[in-house]
Amino acid sequence: MSDSPVIPRPLFDTLEQVCDLYKRCQIDSQEHIIKEWLNLCLPNSKETLSNEIATVVVAEYGHALRFLYSYRGSFETFNAYRREIDRFLQWSWFIQQKPILQLKRLDIEAFIEFCQKPPKRWIASKMVARFMTKDGATVPNPEWRPFIVKIPKKAFQDGERPNKASFELSQQGIKQIFAVLGSFYNALIQEEVTEINPVVQIRQKSKFIRKSSDAPMIRRLSDKQWQMVLKATRQLAEEDPKKHKRTLFMLQLLYGMYLRISELASSQRWSPKMSDFFRDTNGDWWFRTVGKGNKMRQIAVSDSMLEALKKYRGYLGYSPLPAPDDQEPLIPKERGTGAMESTRVIRQLIQTCFDAAVSQLRTNNDSEEAEILRSATVHWLRHTGISEDVKHRPREHVRDDAGHRSGAITDRYIDVELKARANTAKNKTWGEKA
Repeated sequence: MSDSPVIPRPLFDTLEQVCDLYKRCQIDSQEHIIKEWLNLCLPNSKETLSNEIATVVVAEYGHALRFLYSYRGSFETFNAYRREIDRFLQWSWFIQQKPILQLKRLDIEAFIEFCQKPPKRWIASKMVARFMTKDGATVPNPEWRPFIVKIPKKAFQDGERPNKASFELSQQGIKQIFAVLGSFYNALIQEEVTEINPVVQIRQKSKFIRKSSDAPMIRRLSDKQWQMVLKATRQLAEEDPKKHKRTLFMLQLLYGMYLRISELASSQRWSPKMSDFFRDTNGDWWFRTVGKGNKMRQIAVSDSMLEALKKYRGYLGYSPLPAPDDQEPLIPKERGTGAMESTRVIRQLIQTCFDAAVSQLRTNNDSEEAEILRSATVHWLRHTGISEDVKHRPREHVRDDAGHRSGAITDRYIDVELKARANTAKNKTWGEKA
């Protein structure tokens, strides 16, 4: 394998752009459309692509485009698959200098090893848009890279900055490579483009993926941390109702109904409305949402959540409970009209609550709890809500409300055995005899 001085550029833009490009290919000459796009993405490709690659790059990009288009129904899945396919194509073309249809098992293993330790010029220290507008035209963002080095939130707050030399691909990242590339080659087999899936030929994936006898740790808030976050958020809502009454309601949704942050923000896939709270013929209240995998689910609404909804609607000047045709956005923008669309803004608002709780914990001399809370992310609220409910509700009910694929995932939140195991270890001694 040879290294390449090529600085990678993004090959795929947003979901909307990929869908548009795909549809244009169905109307006009696919080769012409893709050539035009690749000339934008890779302006120096004639100098950097080998002759062998240059003759197949349009066809191979077309295979990848069709594959990504098939995942247009799920924004999160599309983004994950786009990331892996973008890395893979550029590595195959520029680093391995082979068409993807000629890659064998050893090539796939080489790609995984490359992803575990990519060259610095392939790594970014911050997340940026793949493309940008310059002089009215769409162009690749020169700061974009296929890999991003990250540091813990707490470390960033302490003044540390990402170091490209410390990049390390996570175990989840390695699993993602196997999953995406395996699906990609299976799709090519179904289209009769190839007969071989080189990913399947890797029998000993264990040399890349570590096995663990324990379930992965669930990151969640302690009861003391959650109580302080809730108290701090209510205080913020009293001090600045216009801004933080909404924040308090979002906090209650994230914890009380285990929502993901993407299920709060409006998107092309789903825009949560007040009428997504609805009452069935038995008089019970439910909330409908669309989550991972573009799957709709309905969540049982507790009395506490219903009271929170009434208070929030009262603050907005609405009737206590929504009518079936209530089209008002569940989470409106702070300024202007319409629904909240930015998950970044939601994260910032919840982070304000976490910061206020950290400050109060320090005032109370709970420095250990404060330090742990500094590492918390918004997603911890979902984990915390599930972990608390699974103590009191049937596992199957929590599973369905959380949208878990199976009860085995919900079981990770039941830590009774871990607690008992920890307790029996507390009284161990060095075995010294008097």
